[in-house]
Amino acid sequence: MLTKDTVQQRIAELKMDYINLQGDMEKLESLGHAGSVQQAVERLEKMEAQLAQLNKQLAAL
Repeated sequence: MLTKDTVQQRIAELKMDYINLQGDMEKLESLGHAGSVQQAVERLEKMEAQLAQLNKQLAAL
């Protein structure tokens, strides 16, 4: 079982990774790397799902 602090830390880390990936994605878009952009979009969607799960865990604590 994760502690409240651990879940909050994981949420914060995931949010930072999400923000960084968004910035990388903007760079890829400007350079015309459509395949890499699609992979980044898929990673963002997975991160959103992880954030939702972590927020549910946090609410349950």
